[in-house]
Amino acid sequence: MQYSLVTGASRGIGRAIAVALSRRGDRVAVHYGSDRDAAAETLAQLHGEGHLLVEGDLSDPAVATRVVEEAVSGLGRIDVLVNNAAIAPNAETSHPIATTEFDAWHRVWERMVAVDLLAPANLSFLVARSMIDRGIEGAIVNVGSRGAFRGEPEFPAYGAAKAGLHAMGQSLAVALAPHGISVTSVAPGFVGTDRQQTKLSGEGGEGIRSQSPFGRVAEPEEVADAVVYLSSPHSQWASGAILDLNGASHLRT
Repeated sequence: MQYSLVTGASRGIGRAIAVALSRRGDRVAVHYGSDRDAAAETLAQLHGEGHLLVEGDLSDPAVATRVVEEAVSGLGRIDVLVNNAAIAPNAETSHPIATTEFDAWHRVWERMVAVDLLAPANLSFLVARSMIDRGIEGAIVNVGSRGAFRGEPEFPAYGAAKAGLHAMGQSLAVALAPHGISVTSVAPGFVGTDRQQTKLSGEGGEGIRSQSPFGRVAEPEEVADAVVYLSSPHSQWASGAILDLNGASHLRT
């Protein structure tokens, strides 16, 4: 049995990951930012027993420390960290450079980098040190984005933060290998979460689906399946990898 902390697990990709890990037999700490009801729904969908909820704004280093402490206390230890919590692109976070005022530009950049990059960096430090102190081999999996490679012209802070997340993961993969800790990332394209259904059913839905030659978008469970593999002890040799999950909608060279 493994003991896993999944951040941003109240819905969407995070929920699918938490459910998939529990199906594998993991005990899971379900992190959420503010929506306890949604997180409780995730908890109710988990297989097995011994799971718990942990709450907090991870952009605050003190809160991140508390979240890890609560997860370790409730689970007994952490073998797997999934850095999924993030501020995703949406109408409120759009900041194209040609039409955004500087105050809004600066505000979005600060918040998005704090949540999408600095918070995972802090959590990775805290969980890795917990593993090292206990002599535990484990895994860290970062949920990045296709946008780190393709570019995000309307959400440049998001693209930059996810690119930084990928790069951080590769640096930590080298640093933590001597301790038996693997670090990998997944880079999904468009994922058909509940929050995206309005967009997919609207005028632009067909254009989004046509980005992939498969003519569809990813299901959250497809991302979760990749995380299950990368967080397994059997995938240690994949450490340092960034796995594209975009249905051939963007091919890196």
